[in-house]
Amino acid sequence: MGRWSGPRTTTPDDVYQVVRVAILEGTIGAGEQLREAQIASELGISRASVREALARLAEDGLVVKVPYRGAFVMEIEDREIAEIASVRRLVEAYAMELSGPALRGPHRQDLIDAVAELHRAAATNDVAASIEGHLVFHRLVYDLSGHRLLSDLWHGWEAKLRLYLVADHRTYTDLSEIAHEHEIIAQSLLAADREALRVHVATHFTEALRAAGTSPSDS
Repeated sequence: MGRWSGPRTTTPDDVYQVVRVAILEGTIGAGEQLREAQIASELGISRASVREALARLAEDGLVVKVPYRGAFVMEIEDREIAEIASVRRLVEAYAMELSGPALRGPHRQDLIDAVAELHRAAATNDVAASIEGHLVFHRLVYDLSGHRLLSDLWHGWEAKLRLYLVADHRTYTDLSEIAHEHEIIAQSLLAADREALRVHVATHFTEALRAAGTSPSDS
């Protein structure tokens, strides 16, 4: 593969980070096989370290291990993402209403920091950081909702959404569009403007549904 960025490493944690970044930056594509021997040779490390790193990536949902075949980067179908988006379109505004008091109170700075990170990522065209900022923003909303089922839904979706965003964020010529979109949602949330929040959240998911060939009215 020869597509690893950063210095050569020796620990499983370092290998995990190097391979994770390669997946998130799209230099290793969905469905591509991750061969232990090849990665170990290219990074100058043991196969045991690679095996441990791949196991962690499998726990993250970025890699799937197929018996007798090996490890592969997870593939996500457009239809699956569309179905997640159609549910999020219905429940996310509610999650934001529930988390609003926390995000306007003790966790206000966390929300502001999440938007700021999206802007920083856009300024440096850092796709991996933009993806992480995107996920942090929405994770805050679900985890601070005080609603266990909503939080569980998010964490069940997150690995799949991360892989979807690898492809989605790379279609933007300017990542600041993503930052601006989340900033508008955050402003409505902080202003406790329920109607504006619902409009912006609905708009947020319309493109994801269309990209997968599913219109909002079909969902």
